[in-house]
Amino acid sequence: MRIIPHPSPNHGDRRGGIAPSLVVLHYTAMPTPEVALERLCAPVFEVSAHYLIAEDGRIFALVEESARAWHAGAGAWGAVTDVNSASIGIELANPGDAPFAAPMMAALEGLLGDIMSRHAIPPERVIAHSDCAPGRKIDPGPRFDWRRLALAGLSVWPEPARAEGDFADLLCRIGYTAPAAPEALLAAFRLRFRPGASGPLAPEDIALAADLARRWPAQLAR
Repeated sequence: MRIIPHPSPNHGDRRGGIAPSLVVLHYTAMPTPEVALERLCAPVFEVSAHYLIAEDGRIFALVEESARAWHAGAGAWGAVTDVNSASIGIELANPGDAPFAAPMMAALEGLLGDIMSRHAIPPERVIAHSDCAPGRKIDPGPRFDWRRLALAGLSVWPEPARAEGDFADLLCRIGYTAPAAPEALLAAFRLRFRPGASGPLAPEDIALAADLARRWPAQLAR
């Protein structure tokens, strides 16, 4: 796995000296990787990520993993209220409405496996930007193949269970703790686990959330 150094000045210290315990996936929503790199490295925008992966599988390293990149804003997940300090951010060069290229996905799998191994990050701690910022962000969006990552042991995917339990409580147990309206939380959940679903809360939503909450409850402290 070849990683191309492309340092960004947009970073700081991880607050409290905590080690990474999350990986957050994004899409760039920009026309080319080069345009995204320019933005992620421009001080005026005050935004960055640890890595950017191009459609052809090139991996650019922007911020050292020991540092705090600026990719998640005011995100929250489980007990984590400063996602930037607790995470490694990976940007995927994708406009948001296109399939994710095969070379990119292969490169992501290699990079994720390496990061998770080195930092002892379990699959349930690989999340979407939309997971930690419901109602505010939608990336990496409904076209991203989360089930593929789960089959490779790099994320999680639910199986239908009994549709029982309070949906809001189930989401909290999974990790959805950022303040958001109920409809925004439902939309964020569906982006990840029921892409293409619409309409009011359904038994299918509750069944999937119940399975996730049972098998992969959010860590309460880390």
